[in-house]
Amino acid sequence: MPGRTRQVTAEQARRIAVRAQLLDGSARGVLATVRRLGFLQLDPIAAVAPAHQLVLWSRLGPFDTGRLDRLLWVERKLFEWNAFIWPIESLPLIRARMRRIRRAKSLAWERRTRDFLERNADFRRYVLRELERRGPLLGRELEDRTGQGRRGHRWYGNRQVGLMLEALHRRGELAVVGRQSGQRLWHLAERWFPETETVPLREAERILDEQRFRALGVRLERGEWYAHPDVSDAPVPDRATLLSPFDRLVHDRDRAEALFDFRYRLEMYVPRAKREYGYYVLPLLVGDRLVGRAEPRFDRKARKLELLCAWGDTSRLDEALVDLSTFLGAERT
Repeated sequence: MPGRTRQVTAEQARRIAVRAQLLDGSARGVLATVRRLGFLQLDPIAAVAPAHQLVLWSRLGPFDTGRLDRLLWVERKLFEWNAFIWPIESLPLIRARMRRIRRAKSLAWERRTRDFLERNADFRRYVLRELERRGPLLGRELEDRTGQGRRGHRWYGNRQVGLMLEALHRRGELAVVGRQSGQRLWHLAERWFPETETVPLREAERILDEQRFRALGVRLERGEWYAHPDVSDAPVPDRATLLSPFDRLVHDRDRAEALFDFRYRLEMYVPRAKREYGYYVLPLLVGDRLVGRAEPRFDRKARKLELLCAWGDTSRLDEALVDLSTFLGAERT
C-alpha cells in the first residue's frame, strides 16, 4: 500500500499506534474490539489473568469475560485456531493458511508433522472416527494409539494424542469447540465451522497484511515511520493502563523500543538470578507513552492482587491497579 501510507514523525507515530490499538479509550464491546485488533493471542501463563483477557481489559476496562465465551462457543462469532482467537469473518483467510499447511513440507517442523501423520495413519483415522461418533471430546478421552507412549515430547509429554490433535487442528480437520477447566474440547471442523468462500493464499495474506497494518497503525521502514491512512494522529486521552506481555503494542519488542524508547523483554524463561526485572512484568501505558512497569500477581484462591515490584514512573500505577482489581474481583494487598 505504498500509495496510501504517509510518513509521520515519531511523536505522531506513537499517537497513531495507541489509537490504532484502541488503547485511547475508544474501544466499545468485546466483539468490535477483537474485529478491530484482528486477533487475540492465547497463552497458558496467567500470573494475573489469561493474556487474551488482559488485552481486552487494557482497552475495555472491567468487562464480562462470559461475553467472550459466548461469542466463541455459543454465538460462534469468534473462533480459536493455532493459539489465537479470530473473528469468524477471517475464517476464509485462515482456511487458506490451513490449506498451505496441509501441502507444506519445506520447513523441518512441517516435514516432521507430515512424517508423524504418515506413520500414524491408523491413529489419525481412529481420532476422526471417534470424534465423528462421540464428539465433542477432550484429548484425555482419546487413546494414544501410536505405540510410542514412552517417548516424551517437548509440549505433549508421553501422550501423542495432543500432538495428533494439534496437527489435525492446524490442517483444518479439527476445531476447538469449547473449553473445560482450561482444556480444549475438540470436534470435526466440518461439524463446527460454517461454509465459506475459497480465497487464494496470496490474496488471503494480502488482506491479512492490510488488516495487521491497520491494527498496528504504523510501521518502521528504513528508519522512518509510515502510517496507515485510516488512523488519526490526534492527541491521545490521558488514561493509564497496564499491558499484557502479548499485547500487540509491545509484542514486537524492537518496534516498541523504537516507538516508545522503552526496552521491554519477557523474562519468564530467564533464570531468576539473571532477570533484570521480574517473572511476569506488565508495561504501564499513560496516554501515548510507556512510562513504567509493574509485576502484579493474582492469588486466585485468596482473591488478592499483590504488587511484587514496580519500576520507572509509577505515579499513575495505582489507577491501573484499582481498575485491574475490579476486573479480577480481587482485594489489593
